[in-house]
Amino acid sequence: MVSAVILAAGESQRMGKENKLLLPIEGEALIRRFVKSVCLSEVAEVLVVLGYEAEKIKEVLIDQPVDFVYNPSYMMGMTTSIKTGISASSKNSDGYMICLSDLPFAETSDFNILLRAFSSFRVKGNALVTIPVFKGKPGNPVMFSFEFREKILEHVGEGCRELIAKNYRNVREVIMENDNLFCDIDTPEDYKKIT
Repeated sequence: MVSAVILAAGESQRMGKENKLLLPIEGEALIRRFVKSVCLSEVAEVLVVLGYEAEKIKEVLIDQPVDFVYNPSYMMGMTTSIKTGISASSKNSDGYMICLSDLPFAETSDFNILLRAFSSFRVKGNALVTIPVFKGKPGNPVMFSFEFREKILEHVGEGCRELIAKNYRNVREVIMENDNLFCDIDTPEDYKKIT
């Protein structure tokens, strides 16, 4: 089983005053659209890590089959949210799909391609990292096998790039046919481009 850890705790500072996860994309809040796509995929459990404006995020996801986990240290960066999600995931989890939640075009089929690739590469006891790649560019979500659990929980640094670089021999790339997982929203300009 794979646990999806959806990072939804950040303050979206580059967006200005608005929380980008609550911005409407085709009439639906970005975070809701994203979470629905993940929930419909072949993951076994979905954890949404909350922090900034936690109640507002919870409200738009109230009917989704997710577990909410609050990260009291969210202001200290993304790594704290990754650790919060991994810590709360099922002990039966064989892997973790770490999801940035500001990808407006991510579809269930994109996640399933990654999940199936992870499953085909997976050999119990052998640490595995899978990364989606489009036109030579790496993207998200990154997937880690269970063997990385303690390494992630002990990791110091922002995000998982350093951890991936240190374990490059364990990395398998998944070539994607579209850029759905590579188009994110960080600034008002990014948002204007897609609306």
